[in-house]
Amino acid sequence: MSIKRLSFLWLLCFAVQLTAQAPVRRIVNFDDDWKFHLGHAADVKKDFNYGIPNVFAKSSKSEGNTPMTDKFDDSNWQTVQLPHDWAVALPFVQSPDGDVMGHGYKPVGGLFPETSIGWYRKSFSVARSDSSNRFVIRFDGVYRNSQAWVNGFYLGINESGYSGVSYDITDYLYFDKPNIVTVRVDATQYEGWFYEGAGIYRHVWLEQYNNLHFAEGGVFVHTDVQQSTATVHLETTIENKNLKKANATVSFYIMDRTGKKMASGPQRPFSVGAFDETKVDQSVTLFKPHLWSLEDPYLYRVVAQIRSGGKIIDSVVTRLGVRKVVINSTQGLLLNGKPVKIHGVNCHQDHAGVGSALPDYLQYYRIRLLKEMGVNAYRTSHNPPTPELLEACDSLGMLVLDENRLLNSSPEYLDQLERLIRRDRNHPSVFLWSIGNEEFYVQWNSNGRRVAQTLIEKQRQLDPTRTCTYASDLANVFPGINEVIPVRGFNYRGPAMAAYHNDHPTQPIMGTEMGSTVSTRGTFLRDSVIGYLPDQDISYPWWASTAEQWWSVAAEQPWNMGGFVWTGFDYRGEPTPFQWPNINSHFGILDMCGFPKNIYYYYQSWWSGKDVLHISPHWNWKGHEGQNIAVWVNSNLENVELFLNGKSLGKKTMTRNSHLNWSVPYEAGKLEAVGEKAGRKVTTFIETTGAPVEIVLTTDQKSIRADGRDATVINVTARDSEGREVPDANLPVQFSLSGDAKIIGVGNGDPSSHEADQYPAGQTWQRSLFNGKCQVIVQAGRKTGAFKLSATAAGLKAGTVEVGLR
Repeated sequence: MSIKRLSFLWLLCFAVQLTAQAPVRRIVNFDDDWKFHLGHAADVKKDFNYGIPNVFAKSSKSEGNTPMTDKFDDSNWQTVQLPHDWAVALPFVQSPDGDVMGHGYKPVGGLFPETSIGWYRKSFSVARSDSSNRFVIRFDGVYRNSQAWVNGFYLGINESGYSGVSYDITDYLYFDKPNIVTVRVDATQYEGWFYEGAGIYRHVWLEQYNNLHFAEGGVFVHTDVQQSTATVHLETTIENKNLKKANATVSFYIMDRTGKKMASGPQRPFSVGAFDETKVDQSVTLFKPHLWSLEDPYLYRVVAQIRSGGKIIDSVVTRLGVRKVVINSTQGLLLNGKPVKIHGVNCHQDHAGVGSALPDYLQYYRIRLLKEMGVNAYRTSHNPPTPELLEACDSLGMLVLDENRLLNSSPEYLDQLERLIRRDRNHPSVFLWSIGNEEFYVQWNSNGRRVAQTLIEKQRQLDPTRTCTYASDLANVFPGINEVIPVRGFNYRGPAMAAYHNDHPTQPIMGTEMGSTVSTRGTFLRDSVIGYLPDQDISYPWWASTAEQWWSVAAEQPWNMGGFVWTGFDYRGEPTPFQWPNINSHFGILDMCGFPKNIYYYYQSWWSGKDVLHISPHWNWKGHEGQNIAVWVNSNLENVELFLNGKSLGKKTMTRNSHLNWSVPYEAGKLEAVGEKAGRKVTTFIETTGAPVEIVLTTDQKSIRADGRDATVINVTARDSEGREVPDANLPVQFSLSGDAKIIGVGNGDPSSHEADQYPAGQTWQRSLFNGKCQVIVQAGRKTGAFKLSATAAGLKAGTVEVGLR
């Protein structure tokens, strides 16, 4: 059973236990049964009359047949389940505009008024028996500039496409008829320069709790680790929304993974005035703590409770990882006293088929792929991540550099920074904050310095247990942000790092963006028309370097903390060095689906600690007989001997942090590598395959939860008559599904594919294999049993896979 499922079952059992004890806080997933329709940024009639009636003149005024009215007819709107990204389903549109290119040629933004406004509506009921409680609706992420109403009452606007927002809706609720929540999303203005999606693309929650309760982000748990003990500090902020003063107590206790109580604090009395808040801090000692680490990401549970009249009236459960992080200028990063070289990746948040609206399972799937490569750190480029990503990193053992969206000290952006830190500061995976990225207009001057100082101080106030960095694309330059930032971050400019360290020896240094090899999975010739690059560590933009160039240097510098490669996965947009018809990046170590490129095996060789022996390219080169093929071997073995059809092509010694090359005249057959390490032999081979004869479907899960939300990835390949995967198969595949489940996205990692990622109801789902692979993402329904996915291609035996629904 996976860590994710163990955590889910434990929390479920614990929630039932708390419910049995007292009517405490309820958090209800609010993702189902939303109605959706595109509006229009330039035509008020097509935007459901928004802007004609003066809806802000009076509270709850809703006239003119706008979607905020309870009488509005949304029966012809599309029913959607959140998370929902409407941009991913739009067609690709060629445009000379650089921002449109950067966003993957999707028609969202100011140039596309007809597809850049989205309306959402949801009906829900609240029992009168719960009318004494408070109700808050929480949006984890809406892209972007979202306005919200409940029953015609305006709740507010959230300009950020990445920072979550919560609204107290208690005063506006009906208890004798359905309530209507309405959201207008305006994606006409970009925030980033990469694919950002559009819509309510993260979860929404309805929270219900007592008028006397822990404030949002008001439970902060942190630890001081000594040799055999850890002091666990609990800082709480308590709000009183009653109409009179309240007296109560706050306490907490710690449980291990099995539910055993390990430590507890006393009940601390407090008093708080009406519509006021107070803070209560306390601490306990945890003896012989099980430390959280990359190899063993052990998590405790901290249960904070408020009691009044002898009853528990609010309770918040927080996962706790006990660990000690130290960053200095001589040893770099130490975790629990052990030096850790950062083997990191930058990642945007989208995935093939689903855009920015990832089901939770995909967060775990992606982190696991990175862990298998040897990655130990993840930078959330360039924005606050979805909470489920951090939960995956906590559970699987991955450090996180948690990044603020914009370097700005205005009230709006200080509030966004505060929301980020309050939300994420309990995650053990978060080891460092980033206050911004490549602000090249101000990073070198006094404006940038002053803004940075304000953000740094805000971070210290909210979380004194961590420090921060800034991702600077400057070389040996000190004035500006670099002179005040605690940890100097380098975006590229690797050759200048040693000189900077020599000039500023007391400032810790890390590579916030390194590498930037551009490659296309399974392609070995550059094609500037279609937009493909060789799948090897050889091509990179002017500002960047190959993997081998940067890592072979950084690995040998003890003061260098390591770095984050740009990027872990390909992402939509930024098709450097090409433009149309390219619609996604080439920077990934893995493609959009998570299929490894050959550079994956370079990093795995030197980051993972496991024996690696990998040959590339494939050995299907019909028509190239006798021509020299550049063969790469990525390995961390001591030496490797290469054989073609049993004939030795020579043995070579492996230099650390490097790779091996042979130039081999092509001859169909078997190319084999034999490596040695500490007296052991390791072998691998590739073969010339025949034509594809069947489709094969594989998944890493035998069953998924029938909860309407869980999902699984099913990878699709073509095999020849001997069962060998055909690496150059490029043919269309159609999919059909039976059982209570649905396909939510398809992809293949082709950076120039304009095939649909999603299909409307009634149409056949399909996707072409790209260099032998494509992918289907299936989401569970709510009935137990099983679903079966079938895949067909002309002239080939169909493939099927069955996955249980439990």
